[in-house]
Amino acid sequence: MLMKFNTKTIHGGQEHDKAYGSVMPPIYQTSTYAQSTPGGHKGYEYSRTHNPTRNALEKSFASIENGSYGLAFGSGLAAIDAVIKLLKPGDEVISTNDLYGGTYRLFTKIYEPFGIKFHFIGMENASKIETYINNNTKLIWVETPTNPMLNIIDLEAVSKVAKKHQVLLAADNTFATPYLQKPLDLGADIVMHSATKYLGGHSDVVMGALIVKDKELADRLYFIQNASGAVCGPQDSFLVLRGIKTLHVRMQRHCENGKAIAEYLQQHPKIEKVYWPGLKTHPNHEIAKSQMKDFGGMLSFTTKGNSYEASIRIVEKLKIFTLAESLGGVESLSGHPASMTHASIPQEEREKTGVIDSLIRLSVGIEDIDDLIKDLDQALK
Repeated sequence: MLMKFNTKTIHGGQEHDKAYGSVMPPIYQTSTYAQSTPGGHKGYEYSRTHNPTRNALEKSFASIENGSYGLAFGSGLAAIDAVIKLLKPGDEVISTNDLYGGTYRLFTKIYEPFGIKFHFIGMENASKIETYINNNTKLIWVETPTNPMLNIIDLEAVSKVAKKHQVLLAADNTFATPYLQKPLDLGADIVMHSATKYLGGHSDVVMGALIVKDKELADRLYFIQNASGAVCGPQDSFLVLRGIKTLHVRMQRHCENGKAIAEYLQQHPKIEKVYWPGLKTHPNHEIAKSQMKDFGGMLSFTTKGNSYEASIRIVEKLKIFTLAESLGGVESLSGHPASMTHASIPQEEREKTGVIDSLIRLSVGIEDIDDLIKDLDQALK
């Protein structure tokens, strides 16, 4: 049966448990499975390779992203790690230069020494990518919206470049979620999520996800998932499955609150600049409008004077917005990228992309909007 997105979050890829008709998949907290004879089993031998709770989650991942195959990992970085393991020494990757610090660290500190070359470039204009493609280019890595500058990359335009040169396109869809944007529909080959964030949605689990359509690519990734072993456990799988069931209602409120806070900050006398793709002043607002259903609950802003100390004071004074790493939970979080999420990126590099000392990133939660604005108001005084 063809389902719309809000139905898929609850029913997509799911079936009632065969043993007792359990509506929610049980937590199969087991490492191994009984066999009647060597190889005589019910599809499960060992939980690193397969686990029924994880499989239910992986089917849900595939369903909500309009993919055919889903893979769950122990963290978002473990999922990215599996993608890079598709490559070999001498291969080249073109990546957006405004990206999560952990991804940058994985690319430069772990995989560059193994002989994989990374080009970090601005991708606001897709045609720029083509100048970096050569015979060794095997992968284009994009985030959109990007972390933390909320830049928008035209996925359809990038996918045309990737297909023209027979290069894989992987998209980190963590900030948007499939509620807002579906990269596979726009031409990407691989979608990646830090499921820790919006998919889990409650700041109580660490997990990563990959979703693909192509069977050959899926088989290669399943092999890496099993052979490298960076899988998630059944308890975490259950928590993310439960989180996905309310993704659509949570994201609707994240978007509403994000809009109200972006508009409040934009008119505040102490704020220099607000980065949120829903603002008409955003450089790629029209592309965001065309590829996203709404504009999300993530935003960043800078203060007048670009003072490191003043920004630290603001995040320290916030009461409802908790100063913490991560994002995408029901509660509002604040962060100071220069000293937190992007501390692993050299200052000169991060400042080129806009991550200056006064930049503050907000993950706007689903609390009452009046309380959130009051909190920002008192912190900015």
